[in-house]
Amino acid sequence: MTSQEAVAAVAPYADLLTRDVESVAKDLESYADLLRKWQRIQNLVSRETLTELWSRHMADSLQALTKIAEKDSKFIDLGSGGGFPAVPLATALKGRVRYVLVEPTQRKVSFLRTVARELELDTEVESRRSEQIDPRETFVPDVITSRALANLEVLCGLMLPFFGPNTRAILHKGREHVEEIEQASTRYAFNVLVTRSDTDPNGVLLELSNLSRKDR
Repeated sequence: MTSQEAVAAVAPYADLLTRDVESVAKDLESYADLLRKWQRIQNLVSRETLTELWSRHMADSLQALTKIAEKDSKFIDLGSGGGFPAVPLATALKGRVRYVLVEPTQRKVSFLRTVARELELDTEVESRRSEQIDPRETFVPDVITSRALANLEVLCGLMLPFFGPNTRAILHKGREHVEEIEQASTRYAFNVLVTRSDTDPNGVLLELSNLSRKDR
């Protein structure tokens, strides 16, 4: 039987899923079990937050569903680490989206590939840094996601080569987001929509579009 924690994390987004709540929650439980098992040999998430896996990581990732349009089908995740937010999103939208996960650490790559195989997700894991990938090797994404990888200025530089005219970025950020936006704006032009996080009182979701480098 699926746990109440799993159902509670998924249920608020029932209308945005490609399957029923129970099926998505069950798959995410399988993911959580794999994560706990692999955590013993590879630090996939902060050990201090492992006991808050559903609220701190799963629900936090799933809230990005509210920013995803029905036409969005091609996704790239930068610095995938333990798989947040990419794996919960790919699971919630299974059958509709294709995801490229970019992660250079080999053990994390092995974990992500195991998860994708076990959950039968349409994902490809790139075992390189994003700077080492020629954007012509992959598709132009509808959405770029990233969580806890780098400050916004650095992220803009990493995302820019992959950005197409209609690409958007959905980024999880913390209490320093105002300063990060100001700093990034000195080198990059973009439109940004800021939405308060449902799971972190100090967190936000940033939705970036029309990203370009400013002429110096």
